Amino acid sequence: MSDVALATGDAAKPVNRVMITISIMLATIIQALDGTIANVALPHMQGSLSASADQITWVLTSFIVAAAIATPLTGWLCDRFGQKNIFLASVAGFTVASVLCGLSMSLGEIVAARLLQGIFGAALVPLSQATLLDINPREKHGSAMAVWGMGVMIGPILGPTLGGWLTDSYNWRWVFFINVPVGALAFYGIWKYIHGVPAARKMRFDMFGFATLSLAIGALQMLLDRGEQNDWFASRETWIEAILLAMSLSYLIAHTAFSPPGKSFFDYRLLKNRNYVTGLLFIFIVGMVLFATRALTPTMLQGLMGYPAKIAGLVTAPSGLGTMFAMLIVGRLVGKVDLRLLLATGFGITAFSLWQMSQYTLVLSPSNIVWPGVIQGVGLGLVFVPLSAATFATLSPEMRAEGTAIYSLIRNIGSSIGIALVQTLLVRNTQTMHASLAEHVTNANVALHDPGIAPIYNFASGDSITALNAEITRQASMIAYVDDFWLMLILTVCVIPLLLLVKTPAKKGPVEIDHAALE
Repeated sequence: MSDVALATGDAAKPVNRVMITISIMLATIIQALDGTIANVALPHMQGSLSASADQITWVLTSFIVAAAIATPLTGWLCDRFGQKNIFLASVAGFTVASVLCGLSMSLGEIVAARLLQGIFGAALVPLSQATLLDINPREKHGSAMAVWGMGVMIGPILGPTLGGWLTDSYNWRWVFFINVPVGALAFYGIWKYIHGVPAARKMRFDMFGFATLSLAIGALQMLLDRGEQNDWFASRETWIEAILLAMSLSYLIAHTAFSPPGKSFFDYRLLKNRNYVTGLLFIFIVGMVLFATRALTPTMLQGLMGYPAKIAGLVTAPSGLGTMFAMLIVGRLVGKVDLRLLLATGFGITAFSLWQMSQYTLVLSPSNIVWPGVIQGVGLGLVFVPLSAATFATLSPEMRAEGTAIYSLIRNIGSSIGIALVQTLLVRNTQTMHASLAEHVTNANVALHDPGIAPIYNFASGDSITALNAEITRQASMIAYVDDFWLMLILTVCVIPLLLLVKTPAKKGPVEIDHAALE
């Protein structure tokens, strides 16, 4: 059992669920926020730190890679040092690293500080999820996951908007300094209200398993983050990363398969739990759809429609309101309504919103952006809460720390793959559609000479040719964005039939444990 779970049975130390929830959600929000809040500040950092456009992206990449590698360590660290101690160390380390980011005077300093941020922040999201599951009885897991889901999903949505406001109103350093008061409050709340117990120290640290898993995750993240920039497999770097990924993953699978239970870094008994494995697949798709769409919309608005950064943030932020609204409602429905029905409804609403986005054109009003975003937020909110409840419904409490860490890791990998996939297709499809449209742009095309159909272009003028090429590129880019939205729609629809694999837990009685996961 985890620290908090054991503490709930201590009559001498009653659990203050409200204060614990507030404290751990503050920690969750600052970690989830920092994955995207620095994005809009990159141009300002580039000038301040004298970095090139290629170099400044390491501010984002270093955080993502460090967090991905450190996340699987959460289970072993909690077993070794205690869940409360790891929580406190993570919050303190993340807050100090945020200060170092804000004080950085060179690219090397901020990259090193972001690495520390990623390492210390990796455990915050899975530990917050495990803690909420531990301090609440099973019938309240839906409401608990609604609160947790709001922190995890609202952070990436509001990150660019808050980051843009802080950067424009103050400077980019406040993107990191804002974490200090929040982190201090979270640290105090965790120290004050969570009751710690001695660590179990049952797990053996598997150095070989951790090394191979870390190498695989690091190679995958580097491949995805830098692949488009390096023209994918036309680059030697991409080939090296792909080979490292294949080799380390092969060694990890073989090592895990032939190691006795509890002797490998990754406990393969988790994979014997049907709900848990199905939940990993679903959260992978949710990560792809959520973050890929969030990456597409702001660049489309700013690059093709001339929206300022602040306005682009304002019209995309309401999707977070849809998510919050849905989570507040669905949290009360979990345990009363079949989880599969809630999930099917959520995926259906998400698919409808993506269909609306696939109808986008270059002539859009703000409401055309806001409402599909709100609807998508509602759909994802309906998915996120019952998905978390269903994934861990049949998982034993002693496996939650490791289970939540892997769950968060898969979500992050899904988001990385989703963003890389849509960005790659965006570039490729833009080039393809540009060539296709350009074939019809000739002096013989009467549409180019009819003022009632299009602006008149003088083919003898260099400025006119440049303007015409820019318009063709703009139209081709819009088609490429629409193709990406169609891809997200197809992925969402295809995953719905897999809901039949989800096992609905009993509505009453003790928590049903999948004993196959404990053998």
